[in-house]
Amino acid sequence: MTTPATPPNLFDLPNPDDPNAVAVLMARVQGVVDKQKPLLAPLAEAFVARGESLYLVGGPVRDAMLGKVSHDLDFTTSARPEVIREILDAWGEKTWDTGIEYGTVSAVKHGQQVEITTFRADLYDGVTRNPEVTFGDTLDGDLVRRDFACNAMAVELLLIDGTFAPQFHDPVDGLEDVLHRRLDTPQAPEVSFRDDPLRMLRAARFVSQLGFAVAPRVFDAMRDMAEEITRITAERVQAELDKLMSGAQPWEGIDLLVQTGLAEHVLPEIPALRLERDEHMQHKDVYRHSLTVLRKATELEDPEEEPDLKLRWAALLHDIGKPATRAVKEGGGVSFHHHEVVGAKMARKRLKALKYPKHVIEDVGQLVFLHMRFHGFGEGQWTDSAVRRYVTDAGELLPKLHKLVRADSTTRNPKKARRLQRTYDHLEERIAEIAAKEDLARVRPDLDGNEIMQILDLNPGPEVGKAWKYMKELRLERGELDHDEAVAELKAWWEQERSNA
Repeated sequence: MTTPATPPNLFDLPNPDDPNAVAVLMARVQGVVDKQKPLLAPLAEAFVARGESLYLVGGPVRDAMLGKVSHDLDFTTSARPEVIREILDAWGEKTWDTGIEYGTVSAVKHGQQVEITTFRADLYDGVTRNPEVTFGDTLDGDLVRRDFACNAMAVELLLIDGTFAPQFHDPVDGLEDVLHRRLDTPQAPEVSFRDDPLRMLRAARFVSQLGFAVAPRVFDAMRDMAEEITRITAERVQAELDKLMSGAQPWEGIDLLVQTGLAEHVLPEIPALRLERDEHMQHKDVYRHSLTVLRKATELEDPEEEPDLKLRWAALLHDIGKPATRAVKEGGGVSFHHHEVVGAKMARKRLKALKYPKHVIEDVGQLVFLHMRFHGFGEGQWTDSAVRRYVTDAGELLPKLHKLVRADSTTRNPKKARRLQRTYDHLEERIAEIAAKEDLARVRPDLDGNEIMQILDLNPGPEVGKAWKYMKELRLERGELDHDEAVAELKAWWEQERSNA
């Protein structure tokens, strides 16, 4: 099966078989327009006065049907860019035209941003995703060139005898696609994706964000044209992947990329996991396990906060080192020793290729590196020293590491699952106990560099750094020492170093 037979209903959509279903969606659109009437009516009047038409279009219309609040309002119009700018200069509080060469002018009024674009009828060269910008003359011509039918609906902001009278336009049956939670293209998908291959990633993103499923012909085109994604820059790929990973169901979007072959070009480490069976033999393969960990990590986030992209990326990538470290054990089974070390390097390399910021690369890599640390200790075997090292190595990533490790427990054995969670509960209790006595977030040697130089009569140099590292290890191993004890330990270590020299 390539796509879910019944996609998840992430939003309160009516049953498509309900005879009132269309009326429900149209009432939602009308409600949004009515709510924005104080803003929209004067804007529409300004366009009508210039002999131009104005349409609320795309995402805001779709989101209204889904019961979502769209914070940005996008419009299309028959007016040319210079006319749009003149109207917005008079209507808005602030106007900017950085996109005017593409027909787009933006403005803000009463805290609400609007973006208005002239009808487009672009031509693509089939080599890049950058079109030859051509302005169109009809709404239908503009809508048919959009990515998906559910984004190709419009509400015309009409004034009839001076009365605000919005009118719905849906030339490519986008409303039906919303009702059936389906992603389909206005044109043949082969034409749409050849024009702009990034739309294939957008399909996966909408699967994650909206809970829609791609139409069979869209799936087939994505599979057949996957290599076309190599025409897209790493920066644009990264932006779409982040939107996908920020969605309500990122595992579904990732799965679509893998099933269609797109992941082979943008995240090849993920489909590679399908070749490896999980060492516990409780999952179909490591790939499915990784999607499960991503789902569980997402569910552990605070729903009131923004999606935790570092946690989600670490959850998806945490086992990518397994294919390179797989070894068959005597007597049967397989092992993946040090896959977290290999995986951390691979994660950093992939995120770097996708042009992620350095802090994202390092933090995700560190989470992958640390995700197995917990499993190196059995129940009740966490010494104070081990707890200090765990907290120190995680640093500010500790809350994310807690969630990642808990999400990584995907065993189907209820007894084992309870035991693992109970063991981690115990570790968090130990961390809290020691933190109550020591400042675990700032574990430092009991003697600083200046004191070390004074006690050992050293000048700044490598020997001071070596002594500092020794005192840091001593602090992690034994906890806080009083000053005299710390000095004695430093001198004893120094005598040993000199005798070995």
